[in-house]
Amino acid sequence: MTKRIFRAIFSVSFFMLLASMIVAVALLYRYFAGVQEKTLVTETELAAQGLEKQGSSWFDDLGTENYRLTWVAADGKVLYDTDANAAAMENHSEREEIREALTTGTGESERTSATFSEKELYYAERLSDGTVIRASVTQQTVWSLAVGMLPAFCVILIAAALLSLLLAGRLSKRIVGPLNELDLDRPLENDAYEELSPLLTRIEHQHRQIAEQIDEMHRKQDEFAAVTENMSEGLILLNEKGYILSINPAASFLFGTDAGCIGNDMLAVNRSAEMQKLLSEALSGSRSETALILNGRQYQVNANPVFTRGTVCGACILAFDVTEKRFAEQQRREFSANVSHELKTPLQSIMGSAELIENGLVQPEDLKCFAGRIRSESARLVALIDDIIRLSRLDEGEELQREEVDLKAVAEEAVSALAQEAKKKNVALTVVGEDLHITSVRRLLYEIVYNLCDNAVKYNKDGGRAEVRIERDGDETVLSVADTGIGIPPEAQSRVFERFYRVDKSHSKATGGTGLGLSIVKHAALACSAKLELESRVGEGTTVRVRFPKS
Repeated sequence: MTKRIFRAIFSVSFFMLLASMIVAVALLYRYFAGVQEKTLVTETELAAQGLEKQGSSWFDDLGTENYRLTWVAADGKVLYDTDANAAAMENHSEREEIREALTTGTGESERTSATFSEKELYYAERLSDGTVIRASVTQQTVWSLAVGMLPAFCVILIAAALLSLLLAGRLSKRIVGPLNELDLDRPLENDAYEELSPLLTRIEHQHRQIAEQIDEMHRKQDEFAAVTENMSEGLILLNEKGYILSINPAASFLFGTDAGCIGNDMLAVNRSAEMQKLLSEALSGSRSETALILNGRQYQVNANPVFTRGTVCGACILAFDVTEKRFAEQQRREFSANVSHELKTPLQSIMGSAELIENGLVQPEDLKCFAGRIRSESARLVALIDDIIRLSRLDEGEELQREEVDLKAVAEEAVSALAQEAKKKNVALTVVGEDLHITSVRRLLYEIVYNLCDNAVKYNKDGGRAEVRIERDGDETVLSVADTGIGIPPEAQSRVFERFYRVDKSHSKATGGTGLGLSIVKHAALACSAKLELESRVGEGTTVRVRFPKS
């Protein structure tokens, strides 16, 4: 900008000076030419007056340097000339100014030289005796005058150009200086040209708008980051080429990467055929989903295209952990099948015994045995239904009333309820430990102790022992039930808390177990915010610990 202003100022200054000089020369030339013409007329009139009074003697004492006088007779013969021999001069009757003077009394003309460097001005006046007096003067043309003044013009132009360069440079800097010093961060605080006020006001308005937009963008970005960073689902945003724009921590953990993958191709993070198909469909404008096994867990991965003005500009990938969902679905299917089987077995036994009695196929002495079988199977059926109802209530997550509970008193109550069963099995069932109180649900605590003790009695050896111990371990209250029973094989220990799972089905049927006892313990412990621990060795016994956190 400085160079443009400099060139503009210099060009204007230089050409204005040049034009001024040309105009000045033209005006001066015209002025002095007019003065010379008037002087020529005056000289002619003076000569005419002298000749009228003194005749030809007037020329005797005449001295002229700037003007030439010629006295011409009426027939055009030259009578006298101040610069040449009159006798040798040609007849002037055809000269324009002479002819005009003879006709009208005065005449004038001008003749330019062949080189256009000079021109002759003539003025003639007729005398009373019919002769004509003519005065002439040599005058330079404007071109010859310009050529003569050219050296002076060049000197003036060079000096003017140098001065223009200096002034133009300083002036351009002075003009641009305030513009270069503008503080655009605080436009209204600038003390610059008044003409810039509208522009600076508009810049200030735009600054405010941009600041508000940036604040809004940062706020939305923070909100987006707060939401995505705390999501348990994996979220990945891609551009139209499949390159990663954003990835949240859950997705980074899921795909085994970090924020350094931003800007890379998604297929560099996961090259599976399922992912390739998913991206291809999403970036072509179709919603798609697939299932992936990652880190030993099942994930449902959805990909949705993102459109801008009808064109796909990227894709959004969302990964859900559906391991528990799939497991729960499988558990429900197994539960339905197991419930049907477990209910069907005692019902078939009851129906068979009843059918035999109805058809009179049972001997009177065996009738009591069949009735006892019907009663035992009915009791088993009722126990099974009661356990299913308990599990259903625990699954529903109903609001439970918590209170301060004496854990040892609950354990003694459950042991007392199982005392008769323990005696039948010849198992010594005892409660030891401290009188500890916890804030929990009394009914659920009873279910935990009762079912653990019930299993410890049912799956024990003849003459075995089962001990309920209550103690403090740091900030935790620990309830443990240890027995000297048959034990649980290592491969089955991870599944014993599943519904209807039995290590030895034949033994379970013999003991009348429903297969739901430990499942009830698991759900009740979860409802009480407790943790379960299992230790078992085949043939040596089992210990189950329930750790209750500090109230």
